[in-house]
Amino acid sequence: MRMSNFVVRDAIIPTLTASTKEGVIRELVKSLQSAGYFRDTDIEDIVKSVLRREQLGSTGIGRNIAIPHSKHASVDRLIGTLAISQSGVPFDSIDGEPVYVFVLLVSPQDRPGDHLRALENVVRTMKDDAFVKSLRQATTREQIWHLIDEAQPPWDR
Repeated sequence: MRMSNFVVRDAIIPTLTASTKEGVIRELVKSLQSAGYFRDTDIEDIVKSVLRREQLGSTGIGRNIAIPHSKHASVDRLIGTLAISQSGVPFDSIDGEPVYVFVLLVSPQDRPGDHLRALENVVRTMKDDAFVKSLRQATTREQIWHLIDEAQPPWDR
């Protein structure tokens, strides 16, 4: 599984405006809704679901990266988006550093295997410092998509 299999191209946010954890999650969820992946009425419930997951432990994995995620009945397949913050956002990361790269995952409740494979893929892909640096330097949705589309997980190289 590659990131391009689940990241929604039209939901990528090259310049995140939110400056708080909840604001980031809300902006990411709204971008997926704007791209047509669930109804307006589902936004609040999905945001709450992701925030509940954050209460179990921050998804700020360190190295300026966070992977907020949740399972939700409103989606029929794994979807995700990616956003870049130019200024960084405090996200209670395990290393205490601000987060600049966010990858949101939302998956169906009955597909835990897909959810875990996507998390593993994102973590492994984000271990590539050159890839993360390129993401942070990208300024357009197309540049970010190109990087995601070209990214090969380390085990595929």
